[in-house]
Amino acid sequence: MDPQHISETCREIKDKLSAYLDGELESALCAEIEQHLLGCDDCRVMVDTLNKTITLYRNYGQSQVPPEVHERLTRVLKLEQLKAKNNSADPSAHS
Repeated sequence: MDPQHISETCREIKDKLSAYLDGELESALCAEIEQHLLGCDDCRVMVDTLNKTITLYRNYGQSQVPPEVHERLTRVLKLEQLKAKNNSADPSAHS
């Protein structure tokens, strides 16, 4: 979505998108959103993408990371945090 071409209606839809897809909005508001979607390709793509993401998640759920991958990733992240902490504490490290 091109930020320069986002209308106020597009912003409102974006703010209500989850509730719309979950069926939590009043029918009059749903009708307004659907009318907007007929003429706004950007919002329609956003709605379709989020809807597909929700469907994929519901169909496949969360997968478990193998324990060895989890441990390795945790070590790498801790190392990166340690490096960042050391760099911020050592002013000569920025030169």
